[in-house]
Amino acid sequence: MLRIPSPDDVLHGPVVAGVDIGGTKVTAVLADVDGNVLASDTTASGCGGQALIDAAAGLVTRIETCSGLRAAAVGAGAAGVIDPDSGEVLAASGTFPDWRGRRPAEAIADRTGRPVKLVNDVNAFLCGEARWGALRGVSDGLAIMLGTGVGGALLIGGRPHLGPRGGAGEIGHTPGYPGHRCTCGGVGHLETLASGRSLALRYADLTGRTGLTGSDIAVAARRGDSAAVEVFTCAARALAQGIVVATTLLDLTDVVVGGGVTAAWDLLGPLLTEALVTDPPVTVPIPGVHRATLANPALGAAALAVQCGYYACVMTWAAHPDGESLRDRLATSLDIILNGLK
Repeated sequence: MLRIPSPDDVLHGPVVAGVDIGGTKVTAVLADVDGNVLASDTTASGCGGQALIDAAAGLVTRIETCSGLRAAAVGAGAAGVIDPDSGEVLAASGTFPDWRGRRPAEAIADRTGRPVKLVNDVNAFLCGEARWGALRGVSDGLAIMLGTGVGGALLIGGRPHLGPRGGAGEIGHTPGYPGHRCTCGGVGHLETLASGRSLALRYADLTGRTGLTGSDIAVAARRGDSAAVEVFTCAARALAQGIVVATTLLDLTDVVVGGGVTAAWDLLGPLLTEALVTDPPVTVPIPGVHRATLANPALGAAALAVQCGYYACVMTWAAHPDGESLRDRLATSLDIILNGLK
């Protein structure tokens, strides 16, 4: 059952938990409301939906026990399309077997006794960068994650925009690029050029060399390998095209780019800027493009716990005068939680 935090929970200062649920590992943090990481740990994901839930809930409990801190609420990010109302996983890739159809937030809440909010991992990344990182103070922006795949999330009017089915902002599976087959089965998606996996595949197309990683292609590009430079140039142009389309449609002012591919930002960043200047939006200015600033992927999920109003219930409870009845405190806290979920 969900537990309303008491004043005892804030003796060490307000604390929230964030969990990044990945296909191979789960990372969790305890953080304060300024984004300072107070404790963190990582564990293997295991195989299957129940194993992921067990890993996430168990990790939160473990870092609380080891640190002596207690989180008021938990934010979680995971790959897939998450229904914004029910929390059900509507779609997931093959790297997440037995994940579709589950409601992980409910299960983790039952295990931890804390309110839990689950969103797509890129939306969690967006929340972190909007609250504590490169998009702080931005009203309308786009977050792009370049990892094994390509994900996207939208910030509209200062709030994450999930859409009615939780799939808004998924720029990685927009078509209109050269006709390579995507992992989703589609053809010509942005992900086929700009993900870490695709950098290696496109290099193999040009050179016949297989078995390499995106990091290997970056090393080759820095050494002047013309094929590797071409791969990064094509990735930057494709990414710029997607940014221009999104910016034109939504009048976005800023874009933040994160994920493993940004380890090669010294290569990708200048090429992306050049592509945007060469073929800019017509009706709106070129957006500011920023590399992500938050190092821990679970910190975005922690920001979600704060941003969605869970922390507000703790502050409301702690700040009320002693004369207010327990019933009124409980009603006020529940109202804030429910409003934060909308």
